[in-house]
Amino acid sequence: MLPNTCEQARALLSIAASAIASADPAQAVLRHLPERPRSGRCVVFAIGKAAVPMAQAVCRAWGEEAPGGGALEGILVSNDTAGCSLPGWQIFEASHPVPDAVSEQAGRAVLEKAASLGAQDFALVLLSGGGSSLLCVPAKGLTLADKQALNRALLASGLDIRSMNTLRRRASAIKGGRLAIALAPARVLTLAISDVPKDDPAAIASGPTVPDPDPAIDVVRLLEQAQTTLPELAPPPSADHPAFANAQFQIIAAPSQMLRAAGQAAEHLGYEVRLLGEAVEGEARVVAQEQADIARALAARAQSGRVALISGGELTVTLRGPGRGGPNREFALALAARLQGHPSISALAMDTDGADGAPDPEGHPVAGAMVFADTLARARTLGLDITAMLAANDAGTAFKELGDALCTGYTGTNVNDLRVILLDPARA
Repeated sequence: MLPNTCEQARALLSIAASAIASADPAQAVLRHLPERPRSGRCVVFAIGKAAVPMAQAVCRAWGEEAPGGGALEGILVSNDTAGCSLPGWQIFEASHPVPDAVSEQAGRAVLEKAASLGAQDFALVLLSGGGSSLLCVPAKGLTLADKQALNRALLASGLDIRSMNTLRRRASAIKGGRLAIALAPARVLTLAISDVPKDDPAAIASGPTVPDPDPAIDVVRLLEQAQTTLPELAPPPSADHPAFANAQFQIIAAPSQMLRAAGQAAEHLGYEVRLLGEAVEGEARVVAQEQADIARALAARAQSGRVALISGGELTVTLRGPGRGGPNREFALALAARLQGHPSISALAMDTDGADGAPDPEGHPVAGAMVFADTLARARTLGLDITAMLAANDAGTAFKELGDALCTGYTGTNVNDLRVILLDPARA
Protein backbone atom coordinates (compact mmCIF):
# COMPACT_ATOMS: atom_id res chain seq x y z
CA MET A 1 0.00 0.00 0.00
CA LEU A 2 1.32 3.44 -0.88
CA PRO A 3 2.45 5.56 2.09
CA ASN A 4 -0.05 8.32 1.28
CA THR A 5 -3.09 6.02 1.07
CA CYS A 6 -3.96 6.46 4.76
CA GLU A 7 -3.98 10.24 4.37
CA GLN A 8 -6.23 9.96 1.32
CA ALA A 9 -8.56 7.61 3.18
CA ARG A 10 -8.81 10.04 6.10
CA ALA A 11 -9.74 12.86 3.73
CA LEU A 12 -12.41 10.80 1.98
CA LEU A 13 -13.88 9.52 5.25
CA SER A 14 -13.90 13.02 6.74
CA ILE A 15 -15.88 14.35 3.78
CA ALA A 16 -18.32 11.44 3.97
CA ALA A 17 -18.82 11.87 7.72
CA SER A 18 -19.66 15.56 7.28
CA ALA A 19 -22.15 14.70 4.55
CA ILE A 20 -23.97 12.12 6.68
CA ALA A 21 -24.01 14.36 9.76
CA SER A 22 -25.72 17.10 7.76
CA ALA A 23 -28.71 14.82 7.20
CA ASP A 24 -29.28 13.99 10.86
CA PRO A 25 -32.94 12.84 10.92
CA ALA A 26 -33.74 13.97 14.46
CA GLN A 27 -32.49 17.49 13.91
CA ALA A 28 -34.32 17.72 10.59
CA VAL A 29 -37.59 16.73 12.28
CA LEU A 30 -37.15 19.18 15.14
CA ARG A 31 -36.54 22.05 12.70
CA HIS A 32 -39.90 21.45 11.01
CA LEU A 33 -42.16 19.91 13.65
CA PRO A 34 -45.30 21.97 14.37
CA GLU A 35 -46.91 22.28 17.78
CA ARG A 36 -48.78 19.23 18.90
CA PRO A 37 -52.55 19.49 18.30
CA ARG A 38 -54.52 20.10 21.49
CA SER A 39 -57.59 18.11 20.55
CA GLY A 40 -58.40 14.83 18.87
CA ARG A 41 -56.20 11.79 18.53
CA CYS A 42 -52.61 12.31 17.41
CA VAL A 43 -51.07 9.35 15.57
CA VAL A 44 -47.52 9.11 14.20
CA PHE A 45 -46.55 6.79 11.35
CA ALA A 46 -42.73 6.55 11.09
CA ILE A 47 -41.68 4.61 8.00
CA GLY A 48 -38.22 4.11 6.51
CA LYS A 49 -34.56 3.71 7.33
CA ALA A 50 -34.56 6.89 9.44
CA ALA A 51 -37.81 6.04 11.23
CA VAL A 52 -36.26 5.43 14.65
CA PRO A 53 -34.47 8.78 15.17
CA MET A 54 -37.35 10.66 13.52
CA ALA A 55 -39.93 9.08 15.84
CA GLN A 56 -37.76 9.54 18.91
CA ALA A 57 -37.38 13.24 18.11
CA VAL A 58 -41.16 13.66 17.90
CA CYS A 59 -41.67 11.86 21.22
CA ARG A 60 -39.08 14.08 22.92
CA ALA A 61 -40.62 17.25 21.52
CA TRP A 62 -44.28 16.37 22.00
CA GLY A 63 -44.18 14.16 25.08
CA GLU A 64 -46.37 11.14 25.70
CA GLU A 65 -49.52 13.06 26.66
CA ALA A 66 -51.28 15.81 24.73
CA PRO A 67 -51.88 19.15 26.51
CA GLY A 68 -55.61 18.43 26.42
CA GLY A 69 -55.20 14.76 27.33
CA GLY A 70 -54.74 11.70 25.18
CA ALA A 71 -51.69 9.54 24.59
CA LEU A 72 -49.43 9.86 21.57
CA GLU A 73 -50.04 6.82 19.38
CA GLY A 74 -47.64 5.51 16.79
CA ILE A 75 -46.48 2.80 14.41
CA LEU A 76 -42.81 2.52 13.48
CA VAL A 77 -41.48 0.48 10.56
CA SER A 78 -37.75 0.29 9.83
CA ASN A 79 -35.02 -2.14 8.85
CA ASP A 80 -33.08 -1.64 12.09
CA THR A 81 -35.00 -1.15 15.36
CA ALA A 82 -32.35 -2.46 17.78
CA GLY A 83 -32.63 -0.69 21.13
CA CYS A 84 -35.72 1.27 20.11
CA SER A 85 -38.26 1.58 22.93
CA LEU A 86 -41.38 3.68 22.38
CA PRO A 87 -44.02 2.75 25.00
CA GLY A 88 -47.40 2.07 23.48
CA TRP A 89 -46.16 2.02 19.89
CA GLN A 90 -46.29 -0.82 17.42
CA ILE A 91 -42.76 -1.45 16.16
CA PHE A 92 -41.93 -3.55 13.11
CA GLU A 93 -38.47 -4.51 11.87
CA ALA A 94 -39.00 -5.31 8.20
CA SER A 95 -36.78 -6.15 5.24
CA HIS A 96 -35.00 -4.05 2.64
CA PRO A 97 -34.56 -3.97 -0.35
CA VAL A 98 -37.02 -6.87 -0.84
CA PRO A 99 -40.16 -6.88 1.37
CA ASP A 100 -40.85 -9.76 3.75
CA ALA A 101 -43.81 -11.01 5.77
CA VAL A 102 -43.17 -8.34 8.43
CA SER A 103 -43.36 -5.66 5.71
CA GLU A 104 -46.87 -6.85 4.90
CA GLN A 105 -47.87 -7.11 8.58
CA ALA A 106 -46.66 -3.54 9.10
CA GLY A 107 -48.52 -2.27 6.04
CA ARG A 108 -51.79 -3.82 7.12
CA ALA A 109 -51.35 -2.47 10.68
CA VAL A 110 -50.83 1.02 9.25
CA LEU A 111 -53.97 0.78 7.10
CA GLU A 112 -56.00 -0.51 10.05
CA LYS A 113 -54.84 2.35 12.28
CA ALA A 114 -55.42 4.87 9.49
CA ALA A 115 -59.02 3.70 9.04
CA SER A 116 -59.74 4.38 12.72
CA LEU A 117 -59.07 8.13 12.44
CA GLY A 118 -61.77 10.77 12.14
CA ALA A 119 -62.06 14.37 11.02
CA GLN A 120 -60.98 15.70 14.42
CA ASP A 121 -57.76 13.65 14.44
CA PHE A 122 -54.23 14.39 13.22
CA ALA A 123 -51.80 12.02 11.47
CA LEU A 124 -48.09 12.80 11.31
CA VAL A 125 -46.34 10.68 8.68
CA LEU A 126 -42.54 10.52 8.93
CA LEU A 127 -41.07 9.17 5.70
CA SER A 128 -37.54 8.24 4.72
CA GLY A 129 -35.79 6.06 2.16
CA GLY A 130 -36.52 2.36 2.06
CA GLY A 131 -40.22 2.73 2.76
CA SER A 132 -41.12 1.10 -0.55
CA SER A 133 -39.85 -2.24 0.71
CA LEU A 134 -40.44 -1.83 4.44
CA LEU A 135 -44.16 -1.06 4.06
CA CYS A 136 -45.88 -3.52 1.76
CA VAL A 137 -49.54 -4.23 1.06
CA PRO A 138 -50.01 -6.01 -2.27
CA ALA A 139 -52.66 -4.62 -4.60
CA LYS A 140 -55.83 -6.63 -5.10
CA GLY A 141 -55.00 -9.77 -7.04
CA LEU A 142 -51.35 -9.87 -5.92
CA THR A 143 -49.56 -11.75 -3.15
CA LEU A 144 -46.48 -10.94 -1.13
CA ALA A 145 -44.57 -13.42 -3.30
CA ASP A 146 -45.64 -11.40 -6.36
CA LYS A 147 -44.33 -8.19 -4.76
CA GLN A 148 -41.06 -9.87 -3.80
CA ALA A 149 -40.58 -11.17 -7.34
CA LEU A 150 -41.32 -7.70 -8.73
CA ASN A 151 -38.78 -6.04 -6.43
CA ARG A 152 -36.07 -8.53 -7.34
CA ALA A 153 -36.77 -8.05 -11.03
CA LEU A 154 -36.62 -4.27 -10.68
CA LEU A 155 -33.33 -4.36 -8.75
CA ALA A 156 -31.77 -6.44 -11.52
CA SER A 157 -33.38 -4.58 -14.44
CA GLY A 158 -31.28 -1.44 -14.77
CA LEU A 159 -34.47 0.68 -14.85
CA ASP A 160 -34.15 4.20 -13.44
CA ILE A 161 -35.55 4.82 -9.97
CA ARG A 162 -38.58 6.74 -11.23
CA SER A 163 -39.66 3.80 -13.39
CA MET A 164 -39.07 1.38 -10.53
CA ASN A 165 -41.23 3.43 -8.18
CA THR A 166 -43.98 3.74 -10.79
CA LEU A 167 -44.29 -0.04 -10.88
CA ARG A 168 -44.05 -0.32 -7.09
CA ARG A 169 -46.92 2.16 -6.71
CA ARG A 170 -49.11 0.30 -9.18
CA ALA A 171 -48.58 -3.01 -7.39
CA SER A 172 -49.46 -1.58 -3.97
CA ALA A 173 -52.58 -0.99 -1.89
CA ILE A 174 -50.83 1.62 0.28
CA LYS A 175 -48.43 3.53 -1.99
CA GLY A 176 -49.23 6.08 -4.69
CA GLY A 177 -51.44 8.18 -2.40
CA ARG A 178 -53.50 5.28 -1.08
CA LEU A 179 -52.41 5.84 2.53
CA ALA A 180 -53.69 9.44 2.34
CA ILE A 181 -57.06 8.12 1.23
CA ALA A 182 -57.08 5.60 4.10
CA LEU A 183 -56.27 8.41 6.57
CA ALA A 184 -59.09 10.69 5.37
CA PRO A 185 -60.87 12.60 6.78
CA ALA A 186 -58.09 13.16 9.35
CA ARG A 187 -55.64 16.02 8.87
CA VAL A 188 -52.32 14.71 7.53
CA LEU A 189 -48.82 16.18 7.60
CA THR A 190 -45.96 14.26 5.98
CA LEU A 191 -42.38 15.19 6.90
CA ALA A 192 -40.03 13.46 4.49
CA ILE A 193 -36.30 12.92 4.13
CA SER A 194 -35.61 12.71 0.42
CA ASP A 195 -33.44 9.93 -0.97
CA VAL A 196 -34.40 10.34 -4.61
CA PRO A 197 -33.26 12.44 -7.58
CA LYS A 198 -34.96 15.84 -7.80
CA ASP A 199 -36.72 15.23 -4.45
CA ASP A 200 -39.84 13.83 -6.12
CA PRO A 201 -42.43 13.32 -3.32
CA ALA A 202 -44.04 10.45 -5.21
CA ALA A 203 -40.74 8.56 -5.25
CA ILE A 204 -39.92 8.85 -1.53
CA ALA A 205 -41.15 5.52 -0.12
CA SER A 206 -43.23 5.39 -3.33
CA GLY A 207 -45.40 8.31 -2.24
CA PRO A 208 -48.01 6.86 0.15
CA THR A 209 -49.54 10.27 0.89
CA VAL A 210 -49.23 12.09 -2.46
CA PRO A 211 -50.86 11.55 -5.87
CA ASP A 212 -49.17 9.43 -8.51
CA PRO A 213 -47.48 11.82 -10.98
CA ASP A 214 -47.51 9.25 -13.79
CA PRO A 215 -51.11 8.02 -14.00
CA ALA A 216 -50.97 7.52 -17.78
CA ILE A 217 -47.53 5.91 -18.06
CA ASP A 218 -47.17 2.77 -20.17
CA VAL A 219 -46.91 0.15 -17.42
CA VAL A 220 -46.77 -2.71 -19.91
CA ARG A 221 -43.67 -1.24 -21.54
CA LEU A 222 -41.93 -0.83 -18.16
CA LEU A 223 -42.74 -4.42 -17.22
CA GLU A 224 -41.28 -5.61 -20.52
CA GLN A 225 -38.09 -3.64 -19.80
CA ALA A 226 -37.92 -5.24 -16.36
CA GLN A 227 -38.55 -8.65 -17.94
CA THR A 228 -41.44 -9.40 -15.60
CA THR A 229 -45.23 -9.40 -15.64
CA LEU A 230 -48.16 -8.30 -13.49
CA PRO A 231 -51.89 -8.79 -13.86
CA GLU A 232 -53.91 -5.76 -14.88
CA LEU A 233 -54.04 -3.40 -11.91
CA ALA A 234 -56.41 -0.64 -10.88
CA PRO A 235 -55.23 2.88 -11.82
CA PRO A 236 -53.87 5.11 -9.04
CA PRO A 237 -56.18 7.61 -7.31
CA SER A 238 -56.49 10.87 -9.21
CA ALA A 239 -54.84 14.05 -7.97
CA ASP A 240 -58.25 15.70 -7.45
CA HIS A 241 -59.31 13.11 -4.86
CA PRO A 242 -60.61 15.08 -1.82
CA ALA A 243 -58.23 13.25 0.55
CA PHE A 244 -55.26 15.12 -0.93
CA ALA A 245 -56.79 18.51 -0.10
CA ASN A 246 -56.29 17.75 3.59
CA ALA A 247 -52.79 16.25 3.28
CA GLN A 248 -49.71 18.46 3.50
CA PHE A 249 -46.24 17.31 2.43
CA GLN A 250 -42.86 18.83 3.35
CA ILE A 251 -39.30 17.72 2.58
CA ILE A 252 -37.11 18.34 5.62
CA ALA A 253 -33.74 16.98 4.42
CA ALA A 254 -32.47 16.31 0.93
CA PRO A 255 -29.45 15.10 -1.04
CA SER A 256 -28.64 18.67 -2.07
CA GLN A 257 -28.00 19.60 1.58
CA MET A 258 -25.79 16.55 2.01
CA LEU A 259 -23.75 17.42 -1.07
CA ARG A 260 -23.27 21.01 0.11
CA ALA A 261 -21.93 19.68 3.41
CA ALA A 262 -19.57 17.34 1.55
CA GLY A 263 -18.35 20.25 -0.56
CA GLN A 264 -17.74 22.44 2.47
CA ALA A 265 -15.74 19.66 4.13
CA ALA A 266 -13.63 19.21 0.99
CA GLU A 267 -13.00 22.94 0.76
CA HIS A 268 -11.89 22.93 4.40
CA LEU A 269 -9.30 20.32 3.43
CA GLY A 270 -7.99 22.54 0.64
CA TYR A 271 -9.81 21.16 -2.40
CA GLU A 272 -11.55 23.13 -5.10
CA VAL A 273 -15.01 21.60 -5.36
CA ARG A 274 -16.69 20.78 -8.65
CA LEU A 275 -20.20 19.34 -8.50
CA LEU A 276 -20.81 16.77 -11.23
CA GLY A 277 -24.53 16.61 -10.49
CA GLU A 278 -26.95 16.35 -7.59
CA ALA A 279 -29.15 13.73 -9.26
CA VAL A 280 -26.87 11.61 -11.45
CA GLU A 281 -28.60 8.49 -12.77
CA GLY A 282 -27.57 5.69 -15.07
CA GLU A 283 -25.68 2.41 -15.19
CA ALA A 284 -23.05 2.45 -12.42
CA ARG A 285 -20.13 1.27 -14.56
CA VAL A 286 -20.96 3.72 -17.37
CA VAL A 287 -21.12 6.70 -14.99
CA ALA A 288 -17.85 5.52 -13.44
CA GLN A 289 -16.11 5.56 -16.80
CA GLU A 290 -17.45 9.05 -17.53
CA GLN A 291 -16.31 10.44 -14.18
CA ALA A 292 -12.93 8.71 -14.43
CA ASP A 293 -12.36 10.40 -17.79
CA ILE A 294 -13.24 13.78 -16.29
CA ALA A 295 -10.81 13.19 -13.43
CA ARG A 296 -7.99 12.06 -15.74
CA ALA A 297 -8.51 15.10 -18.01
CA LEU A 298 -8.33 17.46 -15.05
CA ALA A 299 -5.26 15.72 -13.66
CA ALA A 300 -3.50 16.15 -17.04
CA ARG A 301 -3.82 19.92 -16.95
CA ALA A 302 -0.62 21.63 -15.91
CA GLN A 303 -2.43 24.28 -13.85
CA SER A 304 -4.82 21.88 -12.13
CA GLY A 305 -4.59 22.02 -8.33
CA ARG A 306 -6.32 19.93 -5.68
CA VAL A 307 -9.86 19.23 -6.89
CA ALA A 308 -12.79 17.33 -5.39
CA LEU A 309 -15.35 16.00 -7.86
CA ILE A 310 -18.58 15.37 -5.95
CA SER A 311 -21.85 13.91 -7.14
CA GLY A 312 -25.08 12.46 -5.83
CA GLY A 313 -28.04 10.64 -7.30
CA GLU A 314 -28.89 6.97 -7.53
CA LEU A 315 -27.17 4.64 -9.96
CA THR A 316 -28.43 1.28 -11.16
CA VAL A 317 -26.93 -2.08 -12.05
CA THR A 318 -28.15 -4.48 -14.70
CA LEU A 319 -27.31 -7.87 -13.25
CA ARG A 320 -25.46 -10.10 -15.69
CA GLY A 321 -23.54 -12.29 -13.25
CA PRO A 322 -23.96 -14.09 -9.90
CA GLY A 323 -21.63 -11.89 -7.84
CA ARG A 324 -22.26 -9.81 -4.71
CA GLY A 325 -22.21 -6.04 -4.58
CA GLY A 326 -24.24 -2.91 -5.16
CA PRO A 327 -24.29 0.18 -7.38
CA ASN A 328 -21.67 2.07 -5.36
CA ARG A 329 -19.20 -0.79 -5.22
CA GLU A 330 -19.72 -1.49 -8.91
CA PHE A 331 -19.11 2.22 -9.61
CA ALA A 332 -15.92 2.12 -7.53
CA LEU A 333 -14.58 -1.01 -9.21
CA ALA A 334 -15.34 0.31 -12.71
CA LEU A 335 -13.71 3.62 -11.72
CA ALA A 336 -10.56 1.82 -10.57
CA ALA A 337 -10.43 -0.14 -13.82
CA ARG A 338 -10.73 3.03 -15.88
CA LEU A 339 -8.21 5.03 -13.82
CA GLN A 340 -5.58 2.30 -14.20
CA GLY A 341 -3.77 3.25 -11.01
CA HIS A 342 -3.53 6.99 -11.68
CA PRO A 343 -1.16 8.22 -8.95
CA SER A 344 -2.97 11.46 -8.08
CA ILE A 345 -6.58 10.20 -7.85
CA SER A 346 -8.49 8.52 -5.02
CA ALA A 347 -12.23 8.06 -4.57
CA LEU A 348 -15.13 6.97 -2.39
CA ALA A 349 -18.62 5.83 -3.37
CA MET A 350 -21.27 5.00 -0.78
CA ASP A 351 -24.95 4.80 -0.02
CA THR A 352 -25.59 7.23 2.83
CA ASP A 353 -27.81 4.73 4.64
CA GLY A 354 -24.80 2.44 5.12
CA ALA A 355 -26.15 -0.39 2.94
CA ASP A 356 -25.12 -0.63 -0.72
CA GLY A 357 -26.93 -3.55 -2.29
CA ALA A 358 -26.02 -6.99 -1.00
CA PRO A 359 -24.50 -7.39 2.49
CA ASP A 360 -21.20 -9.17 3.05
CA PRO A 361 -21.20 -12.99 3.34
CA GLU A 362 -21.74 -12.69 7.11
CA GLY A 363 -24.86 -10.59 6.55
CA HIS A 364 -23.37 -7.24 7.61
CA PRO A 365 -24.27 -4.15 5.55
CA VAL A 366 -21.59 -2.59 3.36
CA ALA A 367 -21.91 1.13 2.58
CA GLY A 368 -19.64 1.22 -0.46
CA ALA A 369 -15.92 1.25 -1.22
CA MET A 370 -12.80 3.37 -1.63
CA VAL A 371 -10.33 3.46 -4.52
CA PHE A 372 -6.64 4.39 -4.35
CA ALA A 373 -3.70 4.63 -6.72
CA ASP A 374 -2.54 1.13 -5.73
CA THR A 375 -5.94 -0.58 -5.91
CA LEU A 376 -5.25 -2.43 -9.16
CA ALA A 377 -1.70 -3.34 -8.16
CA ARG A 378 -2.93 -4.87 -4.90
CA ALA A 379 -5.69 -6.68 -6.79
CA ARG A 380 -3.12 -8.29 -9.08
CA THR A 381 -1.01 -9.31 -6.08
CA LEU A 382 -4.08 -11.00 -4.59
CA GLY A 383 -4.83 -12.76 -7.87
CA LEU A 384 -8.05 -10.82 -8.45
CA ASP A 385 -9.20 -10.42 -12.06
CA ILE A 386 -11.00 -7.05 -11.93
CA THR A 387 -12.36 -7.35 -15.47
CA ALA A 388 -13.89 -10.75 -14.76
CA MET A 389 -15.29 -9.56 -11.42
CA LEU A 390 -16.96 -6.60 -13.09
CA ALA A 391 -18.47 -8.90 -15.68
CA ALA A 392 -19.87 -11.05 -12.84
CA ASN A 393 -21.18 -8.01 -10.87
CA ASP A 394 -18.86 -9.14 -8.07
CA ALA A 395 -17.50 -5.82 -6.83
CA GLY A 396 -18.44 -6.80 -3.28
CA THR A 397 -15.99 -9.70 -3.25
CA ALA A 398 -13.28 -7.59 -4.88
CA PHE A 399 -13.36 -4.86 -2.24
CA LYS A 400 -13.73 -7.31 0.64
CA GLU A 401 -10.52 -9.04 -0.51
CA LEU A 402 -8.77 -5.70 -1.01
CA GLY A 403 -9.80 -4.47 2.44
CA ASP A 404 -11.28 -1.31 0.89
CA ALA A 405 -14.98 -2.02 1.51
CA LEU A 406 -16.59 0.80 3.46
CA CYS A 407 -18.52 -0.57 6.45
CA THR A 408 -20.23 2.14 8.49
CA GLY A 409 -23.16 0.10 9.78
CA TYR A 410 -26.64 1.53 9.32
CA THR A 411 -26.34 5.31 9.59
CA GLY A 412 -29.95 6.02 10.60
CA THR A 413 -30.57 8.24 7.60
CA ASN A 414 -30.70 8.02 3.83
CA VAL A 415 -30.19 10.91 1.41
CA ASN A 416 -29.14 8.99 -1.66
CA ASP A 417 -25.63 8.15 -2.81
CA LEU A 418 -22.40 10.09 -2.35
CA ARG A 419 -19.43 9.90 -4.69
CA VAL A 420 -16.20 11.80 -4.06
CA ILE A 421 -13.16 11.77 -6.37
CA LEU A 422 -10.08 13.59 -5.05
CA LEU A 423 -7.32 14.88 -7.34
CA ASP A 424 -4.00 15.85 -5.78
CA PRO A 425 -1.25 16.53 -8.37
CA ALA A 426 1.36 16.59 -5.60
CA ARG A 427 0.92 12.82 -5.26
CA ALA A 428 1.65 12.08 -8.92
